[in-house]
Amino acid sequence: MELVILLVIGIFVLSYRQQKGESVYKFIANTVKTVYNKYAPYSYQEVREKSKQLGQEYTPKQYFMQVLMLGGAAAGIAYLYFYSITWAIFYCVAAIMFIPYLAYLRNNRVYSEFLFEEIQVYTTNVINEFNTTQSFVKALEGVRDSGILEDPVLSDVKTMIDMSYANGTIDESVEWFNAKYPYYMVKNMHQLFVQITKEGAKDSGESLENMMLDIDLLVEGVYRDKMDREVSHKKFVTFGFALYLLVMLTQALLNEENYKAMLGLWYVQALLHMIIIVNTYFLISGEKFYNQDTGVE
Repeated sequence: MELVILLVIGIFVLSYRQQKGESVYKFIANTVKTVYNKYAPYSYQEVREKSKQLGQEYTPKQYFMQVLMLGGAAAGIAYLYFYSITWAIFYCVAAIMFIPYLAYLRNNRVYSEFLFEEIQVYTTNVINEFNTTQSFVKALEGVRDSGILEDPVLSDVKTMIDMSYANGTIDESVEWFNAKYPYYMVKNMHQLFVQITKEGAKDSGESLENMMLDIDLLVEGVYRDKMDREVSHKKFVTFGFALYLLVMLTQALLNEENYKAMLGLWYVQALLHMIIIVNTYFLISGEKFYNQDTGVE
């Protein structure tokens, strides 16, 4: 009966879209995109916009493929567990609902990596400019005018310059920038420049050279961590999906008929649902860990 209902719905969607002259793919993609934009958090919209500028945002086709893959995998796993079209549809829809959250995590990672690269460019180039100008504010102006920075860091550097001229000191602007970008390399570099500005620029060359070496080592460590995370992430996802398929071992041991008979017991079904929920939580937590704090020292 359930299969018949699905077929009727499918035939209706196909016939309706053909009459309207719109492909089924376009209809589904547009529907997903509309829901996606409506319920995505506002902060995510800002991050997503930057991801678009970087060329890292998924296309509608890629989102559609995610819907097919995750929805199809969830439906297949649920049917394998319960031999029920109803539960297959339920878990299919539940999996699709997680796609915006997964995209949010991914775009946050892209944005975090972008900010780290911008901060690396900011620190190294301010040091290089200072070696020429022997003035922190002039060094900031040189970096601002060089065209190597992008927003939001570029706008914040301009704000630092304005604050420094308005206050007649770099202290407040440095504190403001440190609070907005609490990176180890930023705080250390600014502390060194405050010290040089207050005590004079004598013998600052060696200190700045050591600072550059520290930044290089720090950046190398962050990128090494990124590569290690990517390798671990692939293994983690593979292992997580393999756990879903352990039910196949249970069915092999009990044989299919005995397994289906056990599905009539409410506590067996409750246990199977718990297995799916716990393993899904395990996977989502792993995705969150993989995507968060990237580019942070």
